[in-house]
Amino acid sequence: MKREGGIFGLRPVIEAIESGKTIDKLFVQKGLQGEIFAQLRKLISEYDIPTSYVPVEKLNRLTGKNHQGIYAFLSPIDFDSIENVLPQIYEKGKTPFLLILDRVSDVRNFGAIARTAECVGIDAIIIPSKGSASVNADAIKTSTGALYNIPVCKEHNLRKTVEYLQQSGIVAIAASEKSDTYLYEADFTNPVAIIMGSEEDGISDNLLKISDNIIKLPMAGQTASLNVSVACGAILYEAVRQRINANLF
Repeated sequence: MKREGGIFGLRPVIEAIESGKTIDKLFVQKGLQGEIFAQLRKLISEYDIPTSYVPVEKLNRLTGKNHQGIYAFLSPIDFDSIENVLPQIYEKGKTPFLLILDRVSDVRNFGAIARTAECVGIDAIIIPSKGSASVNADAIKTSTGALYNIPVCKEHNLRKTVEYLQQSGIVAIAASEKSDTYLYEADFTNPVAIIMGSEEDGISDNLLKISDNIIKLPMAGQTASLNVSVACGAILYEAVRQRINANLF
């Protein structure tokens, strides 16, 4: 059963997962038990589905029907894996231009970043399977539909993803105010993956440690930092400037 991009009921949700539907968010009633739920719980673990355990009142607000303690939001896009996408980029003869968003959790920030990323020709956006903004109708709207036109790769472990990219010849450039290097000193004409961090605490330390370069934006005012969407736009357009000069745009 469907309602506003969501499905509810134990069997319908199990069938959706098994048929390959992308579950953006799953709400499960606290204390739910039973043999059928055990089947669903196994799928939740197998597919690493973002799940919140909530009071029954929350589910009742989502639907007045018999939800059986389960409500799932379907993602409006299908996610991919960077291991599938990267070879396709190289096969096209392109110099990979990737964007990694480490726990960017605000839906509108995510949508705005995706809009800019698609405009500048980013080949894929990479996000973690947990801790990232939901790719829902609000994200699609804020991106003005750009999310339909750019691969979004959900990865379980961003550190391993970055290491895989580095082994594939891609330079990882992280953006952090902790750096002493301005973005204008970085070389974006190589195959590159730009890493942007969360609104709250920036890029995870485990990603900063393995990044090939860490850059920052110049700041002359008293405000501590820029909105992540604005900062990302500034960095992407410096990369575009360099790539135009190198005939890569």
